[in-house]
Amino acid sequence: MLIHSVTVSLDGLEDNHNWLRNNPKSFERAIRALELIVSYPRLNYDVVTCVHQNNLAELPALKEFLIAKKIKNWRIFTIAPIGRASEDPEMLLSSGQMRKLMDFIAESRQNDNRINLYFSCESYVGDYEKTVRDSYFFCRAGSNIGSVLIDGSISACPNIDRCFVQGNIYNDNLFDIWENRFDVMRNRNWCKTGICKNCKDYKHCNGGAMHLWNENQDCIMTCVADKLNHR
Repeated sequence: MLIHSVTVSLDGLEDNHNWLRNNPKSFERAIRALELIVSYPRLNYDVVTCVHQNNLAELPALKEFLIAKKIKNWRIFTIAPIGRASEDPEMLLSSGQMRKLMDFIAESRQNDNRINLYFSCESYVGDYEKTVRDSYFFCRAGSNIGSVLIDGSISACPNIDRCFVQGNIYNDNLFDIWENRFDVMRNRNWCKTGICKNCKDYKHCNGGAMHLWNENQDCIMTCVADKLNHR
């Protein structure tokens, strides 16, 4: 089997990357992998950066570093309050920091064609949609993305809560599951609750990314578009 697509996480320059990944050798290994990937022209690849309070200010330096390494595609995420991030405020951005991030992405996309930088499919970002992505937000989980997890569970994006698992390849037919289940991800009317209930942008957002909803069907994160609008 041939690998055609690779994503490598690089979450800042060395100190910040190793802090987030909790491994003093993680940065060195990630760079070694990137150098090998770039040297193989048949691969599609990108670099993903999870932005937190400690690495936000070094994004311009990280961009120059990636360009020097001949990286062409750079995708940026913020961190949702999942796992240890739910207990560490340093990993989450304030409203002001989120705007700084959006402005950095928008300015780079407009004025610097040396690297293809874009915001991830993590959340709807209101007016910034026109400037930080190639197309409007759309959570593809369960609509045109499916995954088989390590235990054989059939789901979509691996970040989604395990309560949304649709079956298991050891007991179910994958094609049948894809064709006849996944309703909870394809019809998002159940998300229209709480702050989403009367939101004028719901038709664009549909409750945001699936990984932000828990087993109680509650959103675990403040609306990012709403966060960006508050100064």
